[in-house]
Amino acid sequence: MKRSARIILKSGKDEAVRRYHPWVFSGAIKKIDGVAVDGDWVEVYSNKDEYLGGGHYQDASIAVRLLVFSPGKVDDVSEQFWVEKIRDAFELRKQLGLTDSPVTNVYRLVYGEGDNLPGLIIDYYNGHLVMQSHSIGMHRQRENIVKALLEVYQDKVHSIYDKSSYTLPSKYGNTSQENGFLYGKTELPVEVSEYDNKFYIDFITGQKTGFYIDQRENRKLLTKYADGKSVLNSFSYSGGFSVYAMKAGAKNVHSLDSSARALDLCEKNIDLNFFSTKSHKNINSDTLEYLSQTDEHYDIIILDPPAFAKHSNVKHKAVQGYKRLNAQAIKKINPGGVIFTFSCSQVVSSTLFKSTIISSALQVGRKARILHQMTHPPDHPVNIYHPEGEYLKGIVLQIQ
Repeated sequence: MKRSARIILKSGKDEAVRRYHPWVFSGAIKKIDGVAVDGDWVEVYSNKDEYLGGGHYQDASIAVRLLVFSPGKVDDVSEQFWVEKIRDAFELRKQLGLTDSPVTNVYRLVYGEGDNLPGLIIDYYNGHLVMQSHSIGMHRQRENIVKALLEVYQDKVHSIYDKSSYTLPSKYGNTSQENGFLYGKTELPVEVSEYDNKFYIDFITGQKTGFYIDQRENRKLLTKYADGKSVLNSFSYSGGFSVYAMKAGAKNVHSLDSSARALDLCEKNIDLNFFSTKSHKNINSDTLEYLSQTDEHYDIIILDPPAFAKHSNVKHKAVQGYKRLNAQAIKKINPGGVIFTFSCSQVVSSTLFKSTIISSALQVGRKARILHQMTHPPDHPVNIYHPEGEYLKGIVLQIQ
């Protein structure tokens, strides 16, 4: 194998790596000794020529994603490396009771930096695995990752699907970005169970990898409040919160989404779980527009929008969007009702999100109190040295 290029950091720019942060930003690089091509394995050194770690190079803001730290010096990673990493991730999910659960067969197997595999996401859907690579280097290792998955899961894998075309940089060759099955094949949608609630998953055409697994425990929390209540599930996608609310005895549930296709899947999931769906209604509309114009009032409103800000330069605009959205919801909630409100914008901190919700309540002039503060579940573990991995913020408000 060719000698790895050496990434030499500027003086003082090695502190984050010494604290095991898995990213090296391009601005921290003093020079590159050798030739580094996107996806290559490179070694990272301090300005004093001390080895710090190794990982995948990419000509981007995040220039190196580190998989190995000193003293684990290697020229490249072997097939066994991937088996050990995948098995470690699997063992955590086993410890969490997810791998053999009688009521849940959908979970996140690999959560990037949280599983010491920066640039890689793998979700498990009842025997079907969906991979997303966020780095070229990780995508080039997909053959080894597939082998590792098959070794760890044995005969429990029916198919493995690569869905990386939306998460890889456009400059990475077109043929390399094609989504497709890497192992096996299946008819879609597949059926999964989450706390005994049934859902159809279409991981080829659906959003993300097909389902918002990160809301599992928050959907379960909703069941404590939904009995006998009128519920608006906005940004409903495939109806996760709607199914849980109806199963818990909600009086009526409105699923609101701007995508007619998402609402079709939502309706199929409602039909999958219930003999009668008279208490459920789909609404095809923009959420803010609907809340601004409707005369309906609800006992529970769920606000689970897509990320309003993916970069810090649009953070202010995102905060204003959250403020307007939550203000309208607060206007439409019945006295004593609750709002489940979320942000999945990584650049919006928990503190900033909370202060934004406070501003919304002040703007409307209604009293509110926080009942719960939520995040993603433990199959989305946060690397303690990589706080950026904590992206989902949620608050349950009771409005008086």
